[in-house]
Amino acid sequence: MTTGNTPDLNYLLEGPEDAPVLVLSNSLGTALEMWDDQAHVLRGRFRLLRYDTRGHGRSPAPPGPYAIEDLGWDVISLLDRLGIERASFCGLSVGGMTGMWLAAEAAERIERLVLCCTSALLGPKSVWNERIATAREQGMGALVDGVIERWFTPAFRPENPEAVEGMARALRDTDPEGYAGCCAAIRDMDLRDRLPSIEAPTLVISGAEDPATLPEHGELIRDSVPGARFEVVPRAAHIANVEQPEKIIQLILDHLETR
Repeated sequence: MTTGNTPDLNYLLEGPEDAPVLVLSNSLGTALEMWDDQAHVLRGRFRLLRYDTRGHGRSPAPPGPYAIEDLGWDVISLLDRLGIERASFCGLSVGGMTGMWLAAEAAERIERLVLCCTSALLGPKSVWNERIATAREQGMGALVDGVIERWFTPAFRPENPEAVEGMARALRDTDPEGYAGCCAAIRDMDLRDRLPSIEAPTLVISGAEDPATLPEHGELIRDSVPGARFEVVPRAAHIANVEQPEKIIQLILDHLETR
């Protein structure tokens, strides 16, 4: 296992050195640990690279606002630093948005693509402006209750208090300026015209009960990316990989290991 920092991103690199590389990208308000339930399996089959998106976890939070291009170039810089020419990429929420940008703009770097609970255009802008203001003026704690309601289904929350609290803690610990910067990236993003140029085999996953990125957002991506496949995960809201970890592992493996 190797840990370290690029000038931009904190990362964790695990698994066999000669295995294909898989990059996992976190959602808004979380850190690389959000993939723990998948990592114990995936690092046995892949050279697994997890990182904290800028402004999150232990990555720096440079002054914002950020653009989705910034998040994409951060990944390219990390791959370059680690000597990785080509990798598969799996991202959830803003991580999926980063993946779409990478697959469209740096196609030679992306082998296969998994897009979880994400969107190519996620408005209205007023929602993001409100979140930016709340984070800056009231702190991250003021966002927790509303975010947790979007992240997990009503059935999951009372039955899994430790998992929910762990994710809530990650949100509270997120740098307010880093969070605001990424909110601005989502607010100003429109990837719809880039989707038809994606050549990497793509799997799109939506949570059936996700109020943040409704399944119709996944359907739009599926319909726009040539040859993309679409799966809806039952009994899952926005952070589907925490709510339905085994199902997400199986979907990822089926997509990455099928030739």
